[in-house]
Amino acid sequence: MSMMDKIKSMLKGHESQTEKGVDKAGDMADDKTQGKYKGQVDTAQDKMRDQFGGEGQDRPPQP
Repeated sequence: MSMMDKIKSMLKGHESQTEKGVDKAGDMADDKTQGKYKGQVDTAQDKMRDQFGGEGQDRPPQP
């Protein structure tokens, strides 16, 4: 079992908490970089939501 499979199994059933964690990590990265890499951080957040689930999966892309 790969590390990614272990993480996914641990997060299964906790999608709302996963979503909060992804948002919090992205906000922290934006704060630390003063928004310089906002586009890259948003892309990373979307990819994490795709990998680990979360309520934001089906929302349209943000400008």
